[in-house]
Amino acid sequence: MSLFEGGRPFLQALPAQDRRALLALGRPRTYEPSQVVLREHDRTAFVVAITSGWATVSVETERGVRLILALRGAGEVVGDQAAVDHGSRSATVTALGRLEAVIVSGDRFRAYLAARPAATILIMRQLSSRLRASDGERRSLASEKVLQRLAARLVELAERTGRPEADGGISVDLPLPQHDIAAAVGSTREAVAKALRLLRDQGVVRTASRRFVVVDTGLLRLLAEGRARG
Repeated sequence: MSLFEGGRPFLQALPAQDRRALLALGRPRTYEPSQVVLREHDRTAFVVAITSGWATVSVETERGVRLILALRGAGEVVGDQAAVDHGSRSATVTALGRLEAVIVSGDRFRAYLAARPAATILIMRQLSSRLRASDGERRSLASEKVLQRLAARLVELAERTGRPEADGGISVDLPLPQHDIAAAVGSTREAVAKALRLLRDQGVVRTASRRFVVVDTGLLRLLAEGRARG
């Protein structure tokens, strides 16, 4: 399971000319923290190309529980599936902090792909990668305990967004409140708070408001792989 996509983001993977052409088709927009960018089940078809900031991708389960499937950052596009297949939105995308983006209509995006085979191939790869990630997420929820899933999320957050601390730790300043961390783990806020407390007590992490520091990356990775006991 992973909150992040592998490889280069879509915009960065495009040839420079194709990237400029796509962004020229849209209009810039700024989203404030916690503002909904796309809403699950809506019938809109525009595409959002993120130029700075982060967003969460989430769904609501049959029990009414919010589950964060992924984080999307600068260079990535969201909303492309509905633009391509004319279906409803498959997830809700919400700004995590201030988000800058370019909005491209579904009609323009489809015409853009039709004229640029390289971009079409990249979008197909992206859709396939996201489908595989969602399959992996279902397996993780069915087989892994809360502590293991939490450790895995913290490891990848540290690896993808962290910065080194003077004491050797890795600091993550991504504005993820505890209820979002719980939604990313697929558990309750209470269960995640208990697991975080255990990690703090063992000296694996330090936490503060919307910030944490990974102190022992090796042990956290072992916990994520299910090779150590919390």
